[in-house]
Amino acid sequence: MMKNTVNKMAAPAAPKLGRPRLLIVGCGDVGMRLLALLRERFRVFAVTSQPERCATLRAAGAVPVVADLDRPDSLRRLAGLAPLIVHLAPPQPDGTQDRRSRNLAAILPEHAQLVYISTSGVYGDCGGAQFDETRSVNPQNPRARRRVDAEQVLRDWARRNSRSGSRMCILRVPGIYAAGRLPLERLRKGTPALTPQDDVHTNHIHADDLARIIAAALFKARPCRIYHAVDDSEMQMGAYFDAVADAFALPRPPRLPRAELQGQVSPQLLSFMAESRRLCNRRLKRELGIRLRYADVQSALAEMTAHQ
Repeated sequence: MMKNTVNKMAAPAAPKLGRPRLLIVGCGDVGMRLLALLRERFRVFAVTSQPERCATLRAAGAVPVVADLDRPDSLRRLAGLAPLIVHLAPPQPDGTQDRRSRNLAAILPEHAQLVYISTSGVYGDCGGAQFDETRSVNPQNPRARRRVDAEQVLRDWARRNSRSGSRMCILRVPGIYAAGRLPLERLRKGTPALTPQDDVHTNHIHADDLARIIAAALFKARPCRIYHAVDDSEMQMGAYFDAVADAFALPRPPRLPRAELQGQVSPQLLSFMAESRRLCNRRLKRELGIRLRYADVQSALAEMTAHQ
């Protein structure tokens, strides 16, 4: 019995050249976490526009591919490179159309399977309502309009090529957090938050759970299906800042009414403070079989600070 177990454990891994191919477009923090989950099962190609990142990607187990979504001529090398594609790249910072997703869609093979990571910002302000994926989008700033455009472009690509076997799904993602993605500097600076009366409901997902959700979507998502990639937290934004402050022994942020806050924070931060919504994640759990490692922000913070 022991001999057979040892032989089984010592069996060599499948050669990389024989593994199915996966392409990650936009291999930042979440992409690197996804890479760690999938590099033993796939030959992973990671797109970067920065040649200096190639060594880091190679060391993490990926085959780096230098290409720039803002330069269509550089994308030809991606055509047909892999049948499985994860699109994590954000739109360019201007305009109402996502030119990057349009450039990518132009070179996608006819038989690919795509997971697109979008944002919960496509819903706009929902007045704190709780809702599922059947709610209509209502983008209220150019950033969200670009995301809606990307979703539509990629959905159209999948429908045009459905007879060839192309499939895609959309993950609408809220605020991503992790040990290196917390508002600690904001708290140290004493940036104010809204009073509870004026505050907004926000949604959250840990970066590790998001990587696991993306991996599950590659295999279990239904065609052209939308999923809310959110945890079980139901918090106002100020309560989130308070929880992080308490966990790391920092002062809680001062609270101000919206009228007073407007002159003290950046327009971008103020735009996040203008939208309130609570996303339901039942479909995520029911169809993708996700069991969140971090069901809510409080449990994740407790683990992060357990050994301080």
